[in-house]
Amino acid sequence: MQAWIAACLCVLLAGATQAQQLVAVPSLERSVGDSLLLKAHWFAAGDASTAAPAPAIVLLHGCGGAYGRNAEVSARFQDYVGRFNAEGWHVLVLDSFTARGRREICTEKIGKRSITMANRRLDALGALQWLAARSDVNADRLALVGWSNGGSTVLAATNRRHAEVAAAPPLTHAAVAFYPGCEAELQRGYEPSAPLLMLVGEADDWTAAAPCVQLAARSAEPRPAIEVYPGAYHGFDSAAPLRHRGDVPGGVKPGQGVTVGGNPQAWLRSREALLAFLRPRLAAPRAER
Repeated sequence: MQAWIAACLCVLLAGATQAQQLVAVPSLERSVGDSLLLKAHWFAAGDASTAAPAPAIVLLHGCGGAYGRNAEVSARFQDYVGRFNAEGWHVLVLDSFTARGRREICTEKIGKRSITMANRRLDALGALQWLAARSDVNADRLALVGWSNGGSTVLAATNRRHAEVAAAPPLTHAAVAFYPGCEAELQRGYEPSAPLLMLVGEADDWTAAAPCVQLAARSAEPRPAIEVYPGAYHGFDSAAPLRHRGDVPGGVKPGQGVTVGGNPQAWLRSREALLAFLRPRLAAPRAER
């Protein structure tokens, strides 16, 4: 068993704003016959020992991984965790990289990345099954929310044209993808297993908005909802200033780098859209209240 699992299972840690528990979550990917155990951070909503089972959300990180420079869960994720916990929803931050010996894959060439979308799709499906087995989770109220490469994972993990998705239990009740790469699922054809919302920047030169608009228009039912924010670049839901990244081999114009950074209007509007989309889908029916 990996050292971090032996040392950290069931140990409560003090996060910057929320209490978190480091847990091991099985991917559906097999490693020498056994499930690959992924590092993950569990943020419970309130006192789960006395409360009724609550909805839960899996957060899927982008190509830069789940952590900030201080090696803690990123500030973006901590912000969303706080908002989701305040709604009464549990949150699982899933780390697809550490168990595979990677910190990031942004600088790896597309098509030659060491961690593929197939890997991440199996991670997301495994996380949903892990959540559904917990006594403090309402298995009928699970959601996936992902950013960039994690947003692409949301699309891949909810597309019934993938055999693993079609064969998996129907556990996803809602899905949200921030600025995903949509080309692969657009070419494959998107047959959603759950309601999907895509939140994208019109000026995004890393993962372009146009393929996502086309995917929403051509999708099978339930047809995804999409919001496109004028003047917004990749990573618009932050206070970070705009900057150029020349170390990224992909993007709309390969070899020319990409632009990343926040946009106050898009950040506010996307936050409102996110909660407006999730609230009715994660709310328990009256009979369960």
